[in-house]
Amino acid sequence: MAVEIKEIIIKAIVSSKAPSGAENSQGYSSASNNEIVIQECVDQVLKILKKKNRR
Repeated sequence: MAVEIKEIIIKAIVSSKAPSGAENSQGYSSASNNEIVIQECVDQVLKILKKKNRR
């Protein structure tokens, strides 16, 4: 049985309260890490939309 998602809700809270020199364990600054996460989300959403349009 196939599962069809008719609606997706993405909710994110972004705050810039981290100290300016803060870095995570991978060496990325928090702003850079946020950009990476956002870009990956956008890529996945576009991939899903392309797949949907092919049908």
